[in-house]
Amino acid sequence: MGYMKAEEILPMELIELIQQYVDGRNIYIPRKEENRQEWGTGTQTRQQLQRRNQEIYEQFNAGICIAKLAEAYFLSEKSIQRILRNMRR
Repeated sequence: MGYMKAEEILPMELIELIQQYVDGRNIYIPRKEENRQEWGTGTQTRQQLQRRNQEIYEQFNAGICIAKLAEAYFLSEKSIQRILRNMRR
């Protein structure tokens, strides 16, 4: 997400009204509820994490201990335990 210049998209009257509240500061304007998307919708991250978690689960079932999995995937042992717990469901 990049920044847009207010002068390029908003009428000057609205900019002046906003300046009364936040003159020169950055603000976040949230999306309308009907335009919101779930996390990971726009990228492949969700699918990549699901594949990684499936690999972790399969390796654990093949006998690799949690400590080794944590080291191999650069995660904490607690994170590995959480992944395994979720994959069992």
